[in-house]
Amino acid sequence: MSADSIARIRTRLIADTLLAPRNDSAIYTRFKQRMYKRRLTRQLYDALFRDVYNSRANTGEVNEIEVNPFQPYAGRVIGTVHVRRLDVFGQSVYDTLRQARNWFERTANNLHANTREGIIRRQFLLFKEGDLVDPEMLRDNERLLRTTPIFHDARILVVPRPGSRMFVDVFVITQDVWSLLPGGGFGGFNNFSLILDQRNFRGVAHQVYNRFSYNGTIPGQKFEYQGRYAIPYVNVLGLKTFVTAQADILHLRDIKQQSFKLYRPFLTPDTKYAGALELNHTRLNSLYYDNLDSARFINLSYNFLDLWFGRSFRINVGSPDAQTRTRLVVAARVTRYDYIDRPTVSADSNQLYQNSRTGLFSFGISQRRYVRDVLIYGYGRTEDVPVGNLFSVVVGVDNAELGERMYSGLNFSRGQYFRKAGYFYGLMNVGGFYRTRGIEQGVFSFIGNYFSPLHKTGWGNMRHFVTSRLTYGRERFNNEYIVLSGRDGIGINTDALRGTKRLTMGYENVLFSKLNIVGFRVAIISFANFGLVNNPGRSLWRGPVYQGYGLGLRIRNENLTFNSFQIRVSYFPNIPNNSSLFRYQVEAFPTLRFRDFDIAAPEIVPYR
Repeated sequence: MSADSIARIRTRLIADTLLAPRNDSAIYTRFKQRMYKRRLTRQLYDALFRDVYNSRANTGEVNEIEVNPFQPYAGRVIGTVHVRRLDVFGQSVYDTLRQARNWFERTANNLHANTREGIIRRQFLLFKEGDLVDPEMLRDNERLLRTTPIFHDARILVVPRPGSRMFVDVFVITQDVWSLLPGGGFGGFNNFSLILDQRNFRGVAHQVYNRFSYNGTIPGQKFEYQGRYAIPYVNVLGLKTFVTAQADILHLRDIKQQSFKLYRPFLTPDTKYAGALELNHTRLNSLYYDNLDSARFINLSYNFLDLWFGRSFRINVGSPDAQTRTRLVVAARVTRYDYIDRPTVSADSNQLYQNSRTGLFSFGISQRRYVRDVLIYGYGRTEDVPVGNLFSVVVGVDNAELGERMYSGLNFSRGQYFRKAGYFYGLMNVGGFYRTRGIEQGVFSFIGNYFSPLHKTGWGNMRHFVTSRLTYGRERFNNEYIVLSGRDGIGINTDALRGTKRLTMGYENVLFSKLNIVGFRVAIISFANFGLVNNPGRSLWRGPVYQGYGLGLRIRNENLTFNSFQIRVSYFPNIPNNSSLFRYQVEAFPTLRFRDFDIAAPEIVPYR
């Protein structure tokens, strides 16, 4: 059989499979059965329909993670771009003919408005018909689609055009998430809340969030509102800007805020320009620590301006393969705080609330690639794990109310994926302000993350996760503290554990079980957390090691937009002022994201 004949069969079969009506599934199955009757045709079928990334059928974990499937078509001309939008439930980007399994899934599919094809073409694709195939760009575009909140998964296929060695056709397959998320609570007509969260309004990718709540049992403000409207990747007169516009309103008891933001990140290594503009007005009651033992609320009101712009340059460093992903990035940023209401500011107190105008400049080198895998932070969707490194230097000047001061900071991070050992990530930051008398508001921080390869068990698939965080403050202002609380600590919310230095270590075991309840997947978790926190003048290592242990369930449906929720039982043996050693919690658990190696706005090393 000639190569052209195979190409024609491949093109016809893929086009029929991806673009055919859903009732062709039976035809597809019968065709597979006929092809499997003979060895030659079975091998041909497997060659034509295998996953381009050679995924494992039983776990979905990727074997050939370093192979770019678009490389054989580099330099060819893109003929026709086909877009296939799958149903939210039932289908998969790796099995487009699979059907919804029950009445619930079929009804939900009928109620959902898929992202419009024109929106996908105009706002989310980095290529068009007539462009030359760029393998790295296609792989980045596939990742970009997958990381967009409105899509559950995405896949791009390149298919040779029959009889042509120049043209290829491109198939873009997307699967939305269920975009409408109502929510709220009812504790009576005197205490209730309502949430309407639409992540993909009428299929045009606009995001609308509204939260209303009323509590008549407390003094003061009884009604609260929170709203957001966001338009991702605004298209202006047919131009793909990849700029996101976002407006927010907060009218809560302790914070009132109106903000507007335009931003464009370095989406891929080939993105040359990035930047952002943010304006906001904020009024809030802020918790103010007089010292380690006492705190009170103070009224603050301020206007905030944030503007930055960056330019990326390709540099020839390392191997030819590394050069395609290595960039030099320079950026400049201006921020301004103008306080309207605040406590009295002096050289010895309330320095945090100075009026300030800060200018920062950064330059750095970024190298990033992505490895495809599953069952890390998601429950079956394709996940793109960043590997690479980043080094950047930040310098600037802060024209603060109490006097001008200089700033310098250093950032370095590296991530590596070892097939048999797992994923290792490290981030180090150091920075501070300088006056003639020395350093001020200095900080050193380190973050280390690790997760193991996927282990198969009789109950499901298992991973081990290890995290470590160190934060060390030097010459901080007299009311600046960090806490060993919440997800920055050991899993318990308390203001009793605060100081200027903090170290946390955590271990978590996640068993992605085979349980699937109406599309909701269940993971069984166990964890152990340890933390140290201490105040100035005392060694971090001389304090007690605070501990937390626990078990729980984490439940998520990847086709829905809302967070996972988890049920867990925790044991905290030595937390000060802890009324109960055991805690029982049912709470939302946000989807975790990988730390990438893209350089964004120049920033002051955060102290948190």
